[in-house]
Amino acid sequence: MIRSFLTVSTGTLASRLLGFARDSMMAALLGTGAVADAFLAAFQLVNVVRRLLSEGALNAALIPAWLRVRDRDGEAAASAFAGRVLGTVSVTLIAISAVIALAMPLIITVIAPGFLGSSTLDLAVANARLMLPYLAFAGPVTVLMGLLNAQGRFALTAFSPLLFNIALIAAIAMLLVWHADAGFAAWMLAATVGVAGLLQLLMLLSQRSANLATPLRASFDKEMRGFFAKAIPGMIASSGPQWLMVAGAIIASATPSAVSWLYFANRLIELPLGIVGVAMGTVLVPELTRAVTSGDRDAVAHAESRALELATGLALPATLGLIVLAEPIVRLLFEHGAFGADDSAATARALMWLALGLPAHVLIKALSPAFFARGDTMAPLLATAKGFVVAVALAVLLGHFYGASGIAASIAAGAWSSALSLLRKGTGEFGFSVDAAARKRLPRIVLAAAAMGALLWLTIGLVPSEAHGLIRFVVLGLQIGAGIAVYAVLLQVLGAASWREAASALKGPPEPAGPANYP
Repeated sequence: MIRSFLTVSTGTLASRLLGFARDSMMAALLGTGAVADAFLAAFQLVNVVRRLLSEGALNAALIPAWLRVRDRDGEAAASAFAGRVLGTVSVTLIAISAVIALAMPLIITVIAPGFLGSSTLDLAVANARLMLPYLAFAGPVTVLMGLLNAQGRFALTAFSPLLFNIALIAAIAMLLVWHADAGFAAWMLAATVGVAGLLQLLMLLSQRSANLATPLRASFDKEMRGFFAKAIPGMIASSGPQWLMVAGAIIASATPSAVSWLYFANRLIELPLGIVGVAMGTVLVPELTRAVTSGDRDAVAHAESRALELATGLALPATLGLIVLAEPIVRLLFEHGAFGADDSAATARALMWLALGLPAHVLIKALSPAFFARGDTMAPLLATAKGFVVAVALAVLLGHFYGASGIAASIAAGAWSSALSLLRKGTGEFGFSVDAAARKRLPRIVLAAAAMGALLWLTIGLVPSEAHGLIRFVVLGLQIGAGIAVYAVLLQVLGAASWREAASALKGPPEPAGPANYP
């Protein structure tokens, strides 16, 4: 399981790093004015749909259903079931895209009411319509990725999203070289989004992954209706962080540049969230589904315990690092071109508050598969809805007094509301299985992360604000490297991890799911 987790998280890390390069170039190209706000509001809409469909979200319903059909009726029946899912998703999304195109002015008004009555609304509508072809490709891409994940083939699905960022980076690079006007550049980037989706689909088809879904046909029979009745709540629940950001963007649209500040701050949150959260959704769902279906309680406890350790061990130090190093990270990545010092300061403040919600987002990703594996997609959906309501209510209040920072704090509070709701629900219904090894190691992981955070805090102020960009890059790299090294050593010293045993396990053959002999 951990080997698969590392495969997915490595692909996600590569995609997120390319995403940073993309957003850094985008900040230089568009800045943070009306054009940038319009483009990012439209891009936010596409990103929500992208996360609804991809990055492990559809695993919540597709993988358990496909595995049940295969185990009950055989490979041919599973392939036919997948073919109906693929055909139905594709046809449905094409129809939905046409409806969205017609209703786009209303949709943009809802997600960015502050644009109403200004030219920014027209810009956002035009950009969003140009991005819509992406949806036609995202559906089949998502189904094919889910089928590969169900078979334990994680490498292709982990690295195919790189094409999305590669296409956009190439377009931004050309526009920067041409010194394109911001308005024209935004239109070209919006059109490139659809091209990026097509490239991802062609990559999956070139590997003959479509053979897993034959014959291909659309169907709205009872079986398909039952599948989508479970799939849609699971997809919405798996995209909780994006829905919270949409809520924040709705409130922030009334404040100039606030949408941009929140967007760039959230991009930094998405790096650790993607590495941990996407891998959780991709790997843990099939692992837990097999264990729950077979009635192997030891395998369930093992999977849930290791997932909780990995989630805590990666999310907590990332949270502390982003809080302590918020300003130098934002300045290094985004402060150039049209993105000024004031933008960096506002983005850094928003980042610090958003980072407080990162452990909650990751906890949700670790807890939700326990429900999905049991065929329950409604409980995570209700927890997501509760967090959304909390975030909106607080954002209206805090956003009025504290602007983008208050909205960021509201998003973090909404995430914790969802996480605690899910924890209470699961504990009451079936109880989460945390083995003795996890209970022993988790406090030590927290202690090691706290020590790392303290070290980073002591190094703040080593570089003057007017230092050259190269110097800031080197010092920030040294700070992050030292933090990682200290954290790794403390995990070993405190007995929270054995790096020698971990390396040996990764080199060896896969072991059957079950409790491991941890020191």
